[in-house]
Amino acid sequence: MAKANPVEIQKHLKGVDYPADRKELIKHAKKQGADQKVISLLEQLPEDEKYKNPADLNKALGHIE
Repeated sequence: MAKANPVEIQKHLKGVDYPADRKELIKHAKKQGADQKVISLLEQLPEDEKYKNPADLNKALGHIE
């Protein structure tokens, strides 16, 4: 699967309150109209992880194959 552009992902997460976990990020992205590619990528994040800020999230997304 092709990786989504971090800028595209952050566009759909604008206004999310950090720290946020996977479930919060997915919910917010869906509300912002994110496409299935972005949602699928967020669904691959570890379930029990909290992301402190957008940079922290981008780092985690970079480790997803």
